[in-house]
Amino acid sequence: MLTIHVAEQSQETAVLVDGAAVAAVGPYEDLVAVRPSAKVRRWPGILTPGLLNPYGPELLEASYHPDPREAEALGTEPIGGERARAIFRADPARLGGSVRRGIQRMLAHGTVAVGGELRSRAVAEAVRRVGLAVGRRPDRLPGPPALSPTPLILLPGLVPGGPARFAVFDVADRAELVGRGAGTCVATVIGGRLVYRGL
Repeated sequence: MLTIHVAEQSQETAVLVDGAAVAAVGPYEDLVAVRPSAKVRRWPGILTPGLLNPYGPELLEASYHPDPREAEALGTEPIGGERARAIFRADPARLGGSVRRGIQRMLAHGTVAVGGELRSRAVAEAVRRVGLAVGRRPDRLPGPPALSPTPLILLPGLVPGGPARFAVFDVADRAELVGRGAGTCVATVIGGRLVYRGL
């Protein structure tokens, strides 16, 4: 199915998706003129190629993402360090749920790729299943591990024939995205599939 994704503040970089690939990138009016039967998804803000979070191992293997039912006892933020190791030692089966929740939280921050070497087979498989790309970390890491690291690392531009992997942020421009962070994500698309949609 053909789908055109267009964001209010970046109508010049609308994306035509055909299956798992980008079929075309260009002004919304041009894409809809060429493919008038394509389904149109309209978003607020700007459409970007999505983010690389360089902290794949730290956030998915070395952190515990509490289940919402554990919020009263453990809070809602990722737990790292010795406390996370103690949780995994006490019940190794908790890693699977933690990884799924961690990936969902990353998708909700416009992450379409993670950096770093994933050593856990369960984590690598979960990342592969959802379609997150795994890439090299930058030589200099931005601050401590975070779902919205500072500075944000935007991936290179979308190109026809490339993977349909991008994110939409409810901001006016890239400067506002940098200032407000990845928590402004309203949609994440991987492999042509809408894998996260904000309220």
